[in-house]
Amino acid sequence: MADFVGAVDQGTTSTRFMIFDHGGNEIARYQLEHEQILPRAGWVEHNPLEIWERTRAVIETTLTRANLTAADLAALGITNQRETTVVWNRITGRPYYNAIVWQDTRTDRIAAALD
Repeated sequence: MADFVGAVDQGTTSTRFMIFDHGGNEIARYQLEHEQILPRAGWVEHNPLEIWERTRAVIETTLTRANLTAADLAALGITNQRETTVVWNRITGRPYYNAIVWQDTRTDRIAAALD
């Protein structure tokens, strides 16, 4: 029977996975940071493949440390960067470019013109 809840927190600087029991007690956690790519002033990007791999790694590691499998999870919650944008090739599954992070200011003038 699935007795635990998992939570993915994919944030601006890192990705973490936590497992909670029925009482809301955290029983395991693992976190990995990822690179901030700053190609120009005001530009903030992430490598989407790095985020994907880090997300897989934190889930696997946390489950292993807790001596659990995915079948032990009754539910999974996900938080993410929301406004961060990435465009994938639907055939290859590969990103066309880095993820444009919510902190990026390259479109500020366009957005201001819409006001």
